[in-house]
Amino acid sequence: MRPIEQVTDSRPSPSNDSVNPETIGASERNLRRASLAVRWLAVATVALALALFYVISASAGELVGRVVKIADGDTLTILDAGKHQQRIRLADIDAPERHQAFGSRSRQFLADLCFRKTATMEDLGLDRYGCTIGRIKCDGVNANKVQVERGMAWVYRRYAHPHSVLYGIESEARIRRVGLWADPHPVPPWEWRRMR
Repeated sequence: MRPIEQVTDSRPSPSNDSVNPETIGASERNLRRASLAVRWLAVATVALALALFYVISASAGELVGRVVKIADGDTLTILDAGKHQQRIRLADIDAPERHQAFGSRSRQFLADLCFRKTATMEDLGLDRYGCTIGRIKCDGVNANKVQVERGMAWVYRRYAHPHSVLYGIESEARIRRVGLWADPHPVPPWEWRRMR
């Protein structure tokens, strides 16, 4: 018979080295500092994301202000919350020029609709002259649409989308002979400008 072998535990025995309490305290402080830094980084990231969201939405979105000037039947000026004046050209329409037949009536109609009222503008970019193009609502009323509906402007065929609802609105105004359509042969402003 073989003698019974003594089985020993091959795991290392716990060390009797003493643990330095200062080392543990320093580790906990470092861990707290790292945790605080991560929280601040998260807060800063969220703040930056919100700031970028507002900048992007403001630059490509809406502008709200008070209408302070009417240049003609398709151009007005809005005073924004920052007290900056923004000249806006109404998108997709072209109104008679000031010295053209019906030009003064078109300008006056837009003034009655928008002057000194709160306007919301959907920014659609800049025209070739650097003027902002937009869809305007004055006290909730779509000024671009109403100008065409009342015969105060044409649909600007060169820039309006081919499927714009404004074409149908213009046709109805022409059939009813309202505004500039009372003239049997009104001259579109783009032709009038070319002749001048």
